[in-house]
Amino acid sequence: MRARCSWCDEAGFTLLEVLLATLLMTVILAALATVTAQWMPNWNRGIARMQREERLAIGLERALADLSVAEMMPVGGDGKRPLFEGSELAVTFVRTAVGPSTRPGLEIIRLIEKADSQGLALVRERAPFGPMPPDAQIHFTDQVVLIRAPFRVTFAYAGPDQVWQPIWRGQMQLPSMVRVLVRDSSTGQVLAVSSAAVVHINAPAECARAKSITACLAARLKPVVKQEEQL
Repeated sequence: MRARCSWCDEAGFTLLEVLLATLLMTVILAALATVTAQWMPNWNRGIARMQREERLAIGLERALADLSVAEMMPVGGDGKRPLFEGSELAVTFVRTAVGPSTRPGLEIIRLIEKADSQGLALVRERAPFGPMPPDAQIHFTDQVVLIRAPFRVTFAYAGPDQVWQPIWRGQMQLPSMVRVLVRDSSTGQVLAVSSAAVVHINAPAECARAKSITACLAARLKPVVKQEEQL
C-alpha cells in the first residue's frame, strides 16, 4: 500500500472559493464607491462653507478692531474736524499704525468695497498719516481683502443720540458707534454675524472734562463757521 502524505488533508483554497472571494470583494468595493460618491460632494460643500464662514469671521473681526480705535486727528483745513469720512460702502479714518512692517505713529485706513476678477470684496487699504491740504489726494497701498462675495458689507453710523445714519462726513466728532451689516448677496438676508464697533474716542481731549460735550463741540465749531462765512 502507498503511504498517505501528511499534507493531503490540510485546508486550502479551491478555485471556486477564490472566485467567490473576489466577487464578494468587488461587491463591497462597489458599495463603498457608491456611498462615497453620495456623501463626498456634501462633505466638500460643508468644508467649503466652513472655510468661507471662517474667513468672514476673521475679516469682520479685523474691520471692527480698526473702527473701534479710530483717532480724533484733523488733517489740514480748519484743524478742527477729524478725518473721518463714512458712507454705506466705504469708511476712511485715522488709527495707530500696527503690524510688523509699519513704523510707529498713525496711519490712514480705508475700508471700501471694490470689484476684482472674483467679484465684489471689502478691501482694507492704508496710507501714511501726515499734514496735507484739504483737497489732497490720499494714495492708499497694501490692499488686503477682508470679506469676499457672496457676502456684502454696508456701514452705518450713530452719534450720542444713537440714531443710525448712512453717511458721516464733516462732523466735529467721531461717531459713537459704527454698524457693520453683512448680507448674503444671493438672498439679501442680513446675517447674524453683523455687529457694531464702539469707537473708544469720539470727542476732542479738551471736551473730556466739559460738563456738556455738545456745548464744547459747538464752541469749537463757532470759529470754523465764521471762517467759512468769510470765505
